[in-house]
Amino acid sequence: MIEVCELTKRFGRTTAVEGLSFQVRPGRVTGFLGPNGAGKSTTMRMMLDLDRPTSGEVRIDGLPYRRLREPLRTVGALLDAGSVHGARTARAHLRWLARSNRIPERRVGEVIEQTGLQSAADKRAGKFSLGMGQRLGIAAALLGDPRVLLLDEPVNGLDPEGILWIRRLMKHLAAEGRTVLVSSHLMSEAALTVDHLVVIGRGRLLADTGTAEFIDRHTRPRVRVRTPEPERLRDVLADAGIRVEQGDDGSLEAAGTGPERIGELVAAHGVTVHEVARRTASLEEAFMRLTGGFVEHRSEEGRR
Repeated sequence: MIEVCELTKRFGRTTAVEGLSFQVRPGRVTGFLGPNGAGKSTTMRMMLDLDRPTSGEVRIDGLPYRRLREPLRTVGALLDAGSVHGARTARAHLRWLARSNRIPERRVGEVIEQTGLQSAADKRAGKFSLGMGQRLGIAAALLGDPRVLLLDEPVNGLDPEGILWIRRLMKHLAAEGRTVLVSSHLMSEAALTVDHLVVIGRGRLLADTGTAEFIDRHTRPRVRVRTPEPERLRDVLADAGIRVEQGDDGSLEAAGTGPERIGELVAAHGVTVHEVARRTASLEEAFMRLTGGFVEHRSEEGRR
């Protein structure tokens, strides 16, 4: 388990992380989300002792990272896939990492095969595409068969097949009882992958909850209605105190109610409808509603 305890990090007068506490438990994929500048990367660097906290601490299996004797056997991390000597081959890079932590060399061949690097294993890493470099970074994270995985933007640069592969891999690792923490700015991808969410803004904890609970808590229920009589339906719902908005596809969306109530009203007033269905809110919608006030750089379109 990863335990983040009252973590604070200041760079001069700038506070990147402030009083942050949460736990990342085994057996599930935990998403680490927040707007740009929220402090996600700084927090993950402190987990790996790459940055020292101003105060507070991070414990992995009860110990700070620096006290782990062979850290790659406990924690596998992908923070910057480009941090590889460009003149080394993928195989040489992995062999060097394996020897540094007394990892059996057979693991090099295993992770090369697991990440689909067979055809590129003996090519220099400096010639890799972004996607192949990402696969090499993931291979390095898996090398020690660790119990804990920290992955920062793991789908970056991957093609659709690669995205599907890493999605399945994270779920498989969690199902084996490992601790998986993944940072991502792609809400649609996070919605398909993560079981639990830790959301931060300006270095502070905003949410620590299951994905479904997070969406329910930060969105309003809506009902999608398709009808050939939109104006009549608007009037009926307005008289019942139900607010209606126009959907992107020409349907109507009723807020703050359920499909049962809509069904009762259209039946009572004889309004023809072709569809009445509960609209499931997205993780992106819930995320934007919670973090909107914590965005540091906002476009004019985003202000509307």
